Amino acid sequence: MTTSPSTTSTTPDADAIDESLGARYGDAAPDTIESVNDVIALQLRHRSVRQFTSEDVSDDAVTAIVAAAQSASTSSNMQSWSVIEIRDPERKAAASELAGDQEFIRQAPVFLVFIADWARNRAIAKHHDQPDAGIDYLESTLVSFVDAGVAAQNAAIAAESLGLGITYVGSVRNNPIALSELLELPAGAFPVAGMAIGHPHPDDAARVKPRLPQDIVRHRETYTTPADSAIDAYDDALSAYYASQGSARPWSPTVLARVRDEASLRGRHVMREALEQRGLPSK
Repeated sequence: MTTSPSTTSTTPDADAIDESLGARYGDAAPDTIESVNDVIALQLRHRSVRQFTSEDVSDDAVTAIVAAAQSASTSSNMQSWSVIEIRDPERKAAASELAGDQEFIRQAPVFLVFIADWARNRAIAKHHDQPDAGIDYLESTLVSFVDAGVAAQNAAIAAESLGLGITYVGSVRNNPIALSELLELPAGAFPVAGMAIGHPHPDDAARVKPRLPQDIVRHRETYTTPADSAIDAYDDALSAYYASQGSARPWSPTVLARVRDEASLRGRHVMREALEQRGLPSK
């Protein structure tokens, strides 16, 4: 195997940076940022892709993506995550049905499911005839979920750097017990997030989605509650984006619908019971 020598990322064109910042923040975009290299420019261009061509994603590409995922930080080097690569059309269709019945999952050549995985470390404890009661606590569950999430984001950036498109799929947690059975997960392993990966279709209309202004999410020294007017301004910006996509979905009503009651969790209100059933009691 050959590797390229380490190089410093180049600075992208200033106009391209301004365009990316404008797409990401709208009128709330910061002035041109000098500390933007090719990696950050790629991250600024991120969009969710839900239409893919029929072109395959090579095994070599997935190997590189998983290598990038494994290069992410991990708590105490526990590496308490795994990833299931799904290519079989029937299994993808079954996973799609369990994860909101979304067509783009079936269409994507590769569907990855990132797993919070304490099964491996339980097996290590068993091999050494040592107790593993520490896995039963909420802290351990959180560690594995964070590890899986951090790894998944590395994978997303890696995939996009290869010219591929991705969409995260949180709805793998809609039916975690059934999905775990489909993937033959052992006790102590739990699906955290899915990721559809493929070559973006030219007809895919999704563009860079505006995010909250930095003044809302970036707190200096102590937390500051955002002004109502700032949230209203973001609602207007996101409404304009969705109008360009042929729909109308301001942000605040989406948040309110999500936090209203247990029904808004779409079955995920029983997550603690599901975790316990899967061998992660999270005490």
